[in-house]
Amino acid sequence: MTQPADVSPLTTPLLGSRKPLAETYDVALLDLDGVCFAGDARIEHAAEGVNGARARGMRLSFVTNNASRAPQAVVDKLARNDIEGHPSEVFSAAMDGATILAERVPAGSPVYVIGGAGLREAVIDAGLSVVDSAEDHPVAVIQGWDPSVDWAMMSEGVYAINDGALFVATNTDATLPTERGFALGNGSLVVAVAHASGVEPIAGGKPFPGIYERALARSGGSHPLAVGDRLNTDQVGARAAGIPGLHVLTGVSTARDVLTAPVEERPSYLHTDLRGLIEAHPEPERVLCDQAIWWRVGRTRVRVDAGLLDWHGHGVLAQVPTEEPVEVSLDAYRGFACAAWEYADDHDGDTSRLTIPPLRVVAD
Repeated sequence: MTQPADVSPLTTPLLGSRKPLAETYDVALLDLDGVCFAGDARIEHAAEGVNGARARGMRLSFVTNNASRAPQAVVDKLARNDIEGHPSEVFSAAMDGATILAERVPAGSPVYVIGGAGLREAVIDAGLSVVDSAEDHPVAVIQGWDPSVDWAMMSEGVYAINDGALFVATNTDATLPTERGFALGNGSLVVAVAHASGVEPIAGGKPFPGIYERALARSGGSHPLAVGDRLNTDQVGARAAGIPGLHVLTGVSTARDVLTAPVEERPSYLHTDLRGLIEAHPEPERVLCDQAIWWRVGRTRVRVDAGLLDWHGHGVLAQVPTEEPVEVSLDAYRGFACAAWEYADDHDGDTSRLTIPPLRVVAD
C-alpha cells in the first residue's frame, strides 16, 4: 500500500481547530429551536455544550428567528433545559424586525403587530407605539410567529397594508421545529398576508446577515461563530455576514442535506450536537493513497468514487439499501462532506450524480 502523501491543495469550506471552538472564537451566536431545545423537548448534550462554552470564557448570544418570546421568556425556557442565559444575551428576529422598522419610520410611530407579546415588547423597546386596529392608521405592520396569530389578526394587517402601511416580516422561515415535528413557521403565514395584500414585506431575521451583525455588536465580541441546525437560514446568514458556522444535526437539516448543500449553505464546522463547541475539530486533509485522492479527517479516510461514498475499510456505502440509515463516525461524516462538495463543484454543482444513503452520524 502506498502511504498517504500530500497532494496539491484544494480548499474546502470545512475548517479545523486544534483547540475547542469555545477557545478559538470569543462569542457563539446560537440558534435556539432545533439547537438548544426542540419545542418542549430537550436536546441531548445541549446544556453540556452551552454551559461548557461559557465556562471556557466564550460569550454567548442567543440569536433566534422565533419572534414569539421576549428575552426573559427565552431565558426561562433555557433554564428549563438547564442552560444558563441572561436577557441581555438574547437577540431575536422580533428585535431585528423592530430595529428595521425604527430605521424607516419616525420615533413614536404607530405600528400594528401581527404577533404576540415578544414582538409587541420589541416594537415598544425600539421607540415605536403599538395600535390594535387598522382603523388607528398605523404607518407600518410587522409580522412575527406566535401561536396567537389567527385569521382576524392577519386580516387586520392586510387592511392596514392596503391603506399604505409599510410591511415588515421578522423572518421568513417556512417551518418551526417542535417536539412533534415541523409546524407552520412565520414565513408560511407571511405568504398569506403578502398574497392577500399584493405587497411583499421587508424581511429581517435569518438568512439575512443583519441579524448576525446586530447580535454581534450587542454581544461585544469580535471573533464570532454562528451555530445552527438549518442550512438555508443559519448557515446562509452566517456566510453572508462573513462568520464561520457550526452545523449540528439536532434540528432541520440532515447529514444528507449537508453533503448535497450548495456553496452558500456549506458550514465551516460539523458536529452532531453542541458538544461541537467544547471539542477540537480535526483539520481536513486531501491526500494521495493507492493512486487515488482521498479526504482524511482524523484517523478516517474517505472519498467519492463514481458518485458513491467510499469509507476506507468499510466498503462503498451506497451499496446498502438507501432506505436504511448507515452508521458512520463523526470524522467520516466530515470527510464525506469535503469529498461530496468537491465532487459537486467538479460537476457544476450538480449533486444528482451523488448516491447518498441516509446517514446516522455517531460522535466518538
